[in-house]
Amino acid sequence: MTDPAPPLVARIGACRLCAADFARTATAHAPRPVAWFDPAAAPRLLIVGQAPGMRVHHAGRPFADASGDRLRGWLGIGADVFYDRARVAIVPMAFCFPGYDAAGSDLPPPPRCAATWRAEVMAALGAVPLTVLVGGHAQRWHLGARGGVGATVTGWRDHAPAVFPLPHPSWRNTGWLKRNPWFAAEVLPALRARVQEVLA
Repeated sequence: MTDPAPPLVARIGACRLCAADFARTATAHAPRPVAWFDPAAAPRLLIVGQAPGMRVHHAGRPFADASGDRLRGWLGIGADVFYDRARVAIVPMAFCFPGYDAAGSDLPPPPRCAATWRAEVMAALGAVPLTVLVGGHAQRWHLGARGGVGATVTGWRDHAPAVFPLPHPSWRNTGWLKRNPWFAAEVLPALRARVQEVLA
């Protein structure tokens, strides 16, 4: 008799499918999947990011960086709630840091990760009342969005209150945020109210 398959989070944590690809990047790093969710807890909020950055790779916790600070501010919750796996699931489009390109920017999430894990993860999580889609990769997979992040975020009302598409909270998007003050004036109050509603 064979042993049952280990729990999903443990299997993701043991994944090494991209090891050879990561070894060829400038960082030549080993995989370190960051899977921060508990399917048995029936979380109320699902945060879908892109892929861990280098700081998250070292920390082993999602959004453990300045982008995470900004995102938590957008959501109106502190780290204690953000990292509470009983209420919040953080499931990026790829679980590992993909490395840097020649210009020193993060490489995109390897499609192999979503192809391998995403359907099983989403089925395990079931119906989550609120999904926050951070950046274009998440929005394309979940919404089929093809018009770019700006256009998708502009049309946020088409998806609320169940889904909120957001730009990435990286410092690289500070200019976009300044050019689009409606995001802070309109989207963030609605998002925070919805977050409080589902986490109450």
